[in-house]
Amino acid sequence: MLAQVCDVADEAAVEAAIAEALATLGRIDACFANAGVSGRAPSFLEMTADEWRRVLSVNLDGVFFTLRGVARHMVERGGGGGSLVVTSSLASIEGQPKGEHYAASKGGVVSMMRALAVELGRYQIRANAILPGWIETDMTRDWMGLDVVKDRVLKRVPARRWGQPRDFGAVAVYLASDASAYHSGDTLLIDGAYALF
Repeated sequence: MLAQVCDVADEAAVEAAIAEALATLGRIDACFANAGVSGRAPSFLEMTADEWRRVLSVNLDGVFFTLRGVARHMVERGGGGGSLVVTSSLASIEGQPKGEHYAASKGGVVSMMRALAVELGRYQIRANAILPGWIETDMTRDWMGLDVVKDRVLKRVPARRWGQPRDFGAVAVYLASDASAYHSGDTLLIDGAYALF
C-alpha cells in the first residue's frame, strides 16, 4: 500500500509520484484522476486570468500530466492494458454561470478521455469519465445547506436527495476491473437523473 501527496498542477511532482508508485507497486493497472478545485468569480466579465489559470492548472493540466504518465507506463510495459478514469462534472454539460473556468476544465477532460479511448484502444487501454451531479462533500456541504440552494436545486433532483461519495464506489470498482474491458470512451453521469428533469 502507498499513500502519496502530490500537487497535480506541478508536472515534475506528478512524474516523481508516478515513479515512486511504480518503484513501490511494480505496475499501475488503473488510474483515477480525481484531484480538482472549484472556482467562482463575481462574473465572467470580472474573472481574472489568475483565477482562470488556477482552476485549469489543477482540473485540466493535472489530469493531462497524470494520465500521460500512467498511459506511458501502460504502453511501455505492454500486455494487460489498463483503465484511465477522470472525474469530470455535471458542469461539463450544463451551464454554470460564474464558473466558466470550472465548466471548461471539466468539459476539456471529457474530450480528452474520448480522444484517449480512440488513441489508446489498440493497447487495450480504456478511458472513461465520471460526471457527478450535485454531490454532498466537505467542499460543497455549506453551499448545499443554504435554503435557497435546497429550494432551487434539490427539488429538481428526481432522486430527492443529494448524491453521496458512496454512490460512486461500485462504478469505481467496475471501471478498474476487467468487467469493463470493452467499455471505453464513455461518460457515466451519476446525478440522480437531475440532467433529465
